[in-house]
Amino acid sequence: MIRRALARAYWAVSRWTLRTEQPPTDRPGILIGAPHTSNWDFVLMLAISASVGVKVRWLGKHTLFKGVMGPFARALGGIPVDRTDPSRVVDDIVSRVRTGEVFSLVITPEGTRSKGEYWKSGFYRIARETGMPVTLGYVDRTTMTAGLGPTLDLTGDVRADMDRVRAFYADKAGFDPSRRTEPRLREEDRPARGASAPEGDPTV
Repeated sequence: MIRRALARAYWAVSRWTLRTEQPPTDRPGILIGAPHTSNWDFVLMLAISASVGVKVRWLGKHTLFKGVMGPFARALGGIPVDRTDPSRVVDDIVSRVRTGEVFSLVITPEGTRSKGEYWKSGFYRIARETGMPVTLGYVDRTTMTAGLGPTLDLTGDVRADMDRVRAFYADKAGFDPSRRTEPRLREEDRPARGASAPEGDPTV
């Protein structure tokens, strides 16, 4: 209740407008944060998630959880990731799902705030291996709006799934449009592999 009240106060005074669909709150899912072009994206994500009543988790370098910042990062939903063994991330997420924890795992597939050529495919692999649906979150400075779009169940046809993602983000510019990366995975030119998923680092 406190977080939702703070979020409402934020939107009341912010230059940004919240325009959002309601994601599922009765099962775990993945929440895409894109375009990821600024540190302000994190603030907007917290305000969005609190407004729609979803518990968020996010992946961060294990070094962020050391020292005095550790408890704060965990309180905000952070999950430490050792990038020397990223395969353990999926096991951790599956374990949380099996214990009945309901949360939205926030992933920024661009992997960096700078303009790039491809999205990283970790979100796709986690979604396929866990069966978690993917909700498309966005920031669009051209309209000064932010929020959540549709929730998708990925099929395993990488190109078809990403066509749906691209269609949604086609008019979303991010906080800094010059840093926007087009939603595209390297694996899209590979044949569809049924229940299998792209290889990639799931920590980003």
